[in-house]
Amino acid sequence: MKIRSPIPRRRGRIEIIPLIDIMFFLLASFMMVSLQMQKVRSLKASLPTATLAQSTIKPDIVNILVDQDAQVSVDKKPMPFAELKTLLANRFQANTNLPVYITGTREATHGSMMYVLDFVRQAGIQHVAIAVKAEPGNHKTQ
Repeated sequence: MKIRSPIPRRRGRIEIIPLIDIMFFLLASFMMVSLQMQKVRSLKASLPTATLAQSTIKPDIVNILVDQDAQVSVDKKPMPFAELKTLLANRFQANTNLPVYITGTREATHGSMMYVLDFVRQAGIQHVAIAVKAEPGNHKTQ
């Protein structure tokens, strides 16, 4: 015969929700610490050149070349930025779908290319591409 106690007996329960909260906190902390421990290093990259690219010069296309001194030439004619702005504005008014190709020499910096790209976008031109030229003597036969 079992004699029951007048005081109700409570069974112990393991609450897992606080444990889940602690695990998510530890996971987030680990991720943040591991991201801060990562060292950012930059490498100088020599990007490959296209071997089969051909330039197409059409009258409704503006070809802009940027050299190592951030000097700009349009269709192989050196041009200051003030004249470039008026040229782009006039050509854009004549043709709102005017495509612009920006090409940089091997020594041109990324910053000067982005400066010219922003300059072209400020003129309102939406069709902008970075053109790739083949180096002479690197043509492969197939």
